[in-house]
Amino acid sequence: MSINSMIFITAFLPVVFVLDRLCIRNIKLKNILLLLASLVFYAWGEPVYIVLLLISVLLNYGIGLLMGRLLDKHATGSENSAAQPTSASQPKSGYQPNSAAQPLAARLVLAAGILCNLGILGYYKYFNFLLRILNRLLHQEFEMRDIPLPIGISFFTFGAIAYLFDLYRGHYKAEKNLVDLALYMAFFPKISVGPIARYKDFGVQLKSRTETLEKTSEGIRRFCYGLGKKMLLANIIGSCVDKIYGQDINNVTGLMVWCAALLYTLQIYYDFSGFSDMAVGLGKMFGFDICENFNYPYLSGSIQEFWRRWHISLSSWFRDYLYIPLGGNRRGKIRTYLNLAAVFLATGLWHGATTAFVVWGLLHGFFMIVERLGFKKILDRTKVLKYGYTLVIVNFGWVIFRVANLGPSLQYIKRMLMPWKYTTGTFALQELISNRCIVMAIAGVLGAGLIQTLIKKVPALEKLKGGVAEMLYCMLIVAASMLLLVNGTYNPAIYLNF
Repeated sequence: MSINSMIFITAFLPVVFVLDRLCIRNIKLKNILLLLASLVFYAWGEPVYIVLLLISVLLNYGIGLLMGRLLDKHATGSENSAAQPTSASQPKSGYQPNSAAQPLAARLVLAAGILCNLGILGYYKYFNFLLRILNRLLHQEFEMRDIPLPIGISFFTFGAIAYLFDLYRGHYKAEKNLVDLALYMAFFPKISVGPIARYKDFGVQLKSRTETLEKTSEGIRRFCYGLGKKMLLANIIGSCVDKIYGQDINNVTGLMVWCAALLYTLQIYYDFSGFSDMAVGLGKMFGFDICENFNYPYLSGSIQEFWRRWHISLSSWFRDYLYIPLGGNRRGKIRTYLNLAAVFLATGLWHGATTAFVVWGLLHGFFMIVERLGFKKILDRTKVLKYGYTLVIVNFGWVIFRVANLGPSLQYIKRMLMPWKYTTGTFALQELISNRCIVMAIAGVLGAGLIQTLIKKVPALEKLKGGVAEMLYCMLIVAASMLLLVNGTYNPAIYLNF
């Protein structure tokens, strides 16, 4: 099931929402209801992999309890040893659970937990990728396996690792309520396409949260906007992108490739941010505040800024659980650059087990390093340069990302760099790009931050938010989106494959 499908919008969501409200203020009963609903949601399309999700929940629950006992035991011992100061004038120095002096046993348990989670993810996502590498290195012909990728495995696995890591750091005690931990990992608005929520933010809300009329209405509006982003912008624009990339590469002109690249830049943003908006909106409808995942990334003036605005939950995850543990920028410039390269290598691999995704990640990492070397200062001298540079790099990256095959993607980029050499094609451009796509693309450009910036500067427009006009606008969005769903134009999320 998907949160933009007819069955979800017309049946699943209304039923779960009403049942949730009938639970009144019994938070434990609400959590049980939402967990059962989340398991049904996940099992709807992949009943077999519900077992994998439950195994992951039980595994992390058990590892968390074990680590919690070790940390509590160490904390008690530290407090007892600190209870006898050397002189009356010295204050007691109790144990700090988030200090670096954690017991070796807890570190080993953390390492085991991370390896188990990565092992599950690695088997389903990277087994054949590693097998292909071995075949090339050893000149063997190991047989590939048909291993379908479970929905949301990257998202709930990274969420589980964050839970264990922050538990080890002492941000909270181990979760003893299995239902609460399971709901954190399986909550249906975010399990399939994110965002990657942190337990230190989400766990508190499992114990206490409020469901107000204002929060619910805000959540409904947010869901409507997200649905419109996906159905009216991403899907319509994406249909034309598919037509261009569906042509034989020898029949594609340089102008067509540029159009496809720019349109895909809009498609992937509205597809992914649309699902993130729907997740945030659904969370608010059930009393949760889910972390934001986008902040108008195409307004960025550098690759550094782009990754502070794009897929925020993933970039911050890699910062906190890979970049900083590797040393961050605290061990000299060379080490900082190596750490950045490692982070973006991992970012590429997270998105897909192909050399194309690795190159896409390293491309962004390379320009992050170049900007740190001093290019950022040059960019800041003129807005035209910094915004133009960022748009070009991001666009070239999206070509590699969309094609997902390094050889052909480089051929497309070659046509972009030398469009005058490729001017003839089988179809005219207007045969591949519809008028409806052009209208939606213009709306997409304006909606990627330009309109929002204007609204903030005009108080009269800001006052329309939450009023009757916006309510009617949201109703129109939902009606148009539902019409497209009824006509069979449903498309799954791009990030559903990651």
